Parts: sequence; structure tokens; C-alpha cells
Amino acid sequence: MVTDNPQGPLDELMKPDDVTAAQADAARWRYGFFVVLAGIVAILVAFGAAVFATGQFAALFAGVAGVIGTIMGAYFGVQAGQSGKARVEAELARSQEMVVRLAAYVGTANAPRVIEEVLGRRRS
Repeated sequence: MVTDNPQGPLDELMKPDDVTAAQADAARWRYGFFVVLAGIVAILVAFGAAVFATGQFAALFAGVAGVIGTIMGAYFGVQAGQSGKARVEAELARSQEMVVRLAAYVGTANAPRVIEEVLGRRRS
């Protein structure tokens, strides 16, 4: 069993830049919100003009409600998907960095023994 604990010095070296990621995520939400808001305002202006010109409120409202619902659903769906993707990519980068650092720490002489202890014997 490996008795050396490399976690102490590695923890300090592996701090992710969460501030930058959070700022990018906030900017994506903020600017996306403004784009969706501008689109909804444009649709409502067109709806008002169409109601004023034709006088048919009910038929036009059904179309507007469908379009606005689609825009909002797409916006929140894309934002949620991007947020999840960013978290997974950050975790993958942290894991990859840990693998490289641990491989460098263990060295080539001890690698087969450590791999066998952690992953078990190789199945052929």
C-alpha cells in the first residue's frame, strides 16, 4: 500500500480560477437576458401594431404567446446546458491536472505498484 500522502502540497497547486468562470457565466446570463428581453419587446411592439391595424386580439395573441414561450424556453434551456457543460469541463480539467501531477509525483519506478494498488490487477 502506498503510504506517501501527496495531497498536502497538491491542494495548493490545484486551486481553480473560479472567479473568472463565475464572471463569464454571469456575463452570459446578463447579455443573453438583454437579447431575449429586446426580442420580446420587438414582438410585443409588432403585436400591438397588428392588433391596432386589424382589431383581432385573440388570434394574434395566440401566436405571440407561442413565440414568446418558445424564445424563453430556448433561452433558459441553452443557459442551463451551457452551465452544466462548463462545470463538467472544469471538473475534467481539474481531474486531468491531478492525474498529471500524481503521475509526476509517483515516478516511473513506483508507477506499476501504485496502479495495481489503486486500480487492481489488469484483466487481459
